[in-house]
Amino acid sequence: MTVSEKDRDILARTLWGEARGESLAGQIAVAWTIRNRLNDGKDKSWWGEGYAGVCQKPYEFSCWNRTDPNYEFLIGIKQIQFRELAQARIVADQVIAGKVPDPTSGATHFYASTMSKAPTWVKGAT
Repeated sequence: MTVSEKDRDILARTLWGEARGESLAGQIAVAWTIRNRLNDGKDKSWWGEGYAGVCQKPYEFSCWNRTDPNYEFLIGIKQIQFRELAQARIVADQVIAGKVPDPTSGATHFYASTMSKAPTWVKGAT
């Protein structure tokens, strides 16, 4: 699959918006859930087309919701700190290239265990 510069940038920005407070391993896991959605064989209308389509599918990654405080950073109205975005780009590139193994065993969903209440879809999931 050909990955455009837009796909790479949107994946990195999504990692920043969703996982910048996570460890490197956590950021890699989030990137892999996105890649797993891309490759799970469902029709493109289900998850979206390409990394950008998957990341920006409405209501899938909250950082892209217009009401999310990260949104203005993601679309460039506010500037993301260079170091933070550079880290996210490195993770994105490594996962896109398959240079790091999938620590999620094919997961297509994630949530932070620090959330006060687990999402309803978690029941029965690993």
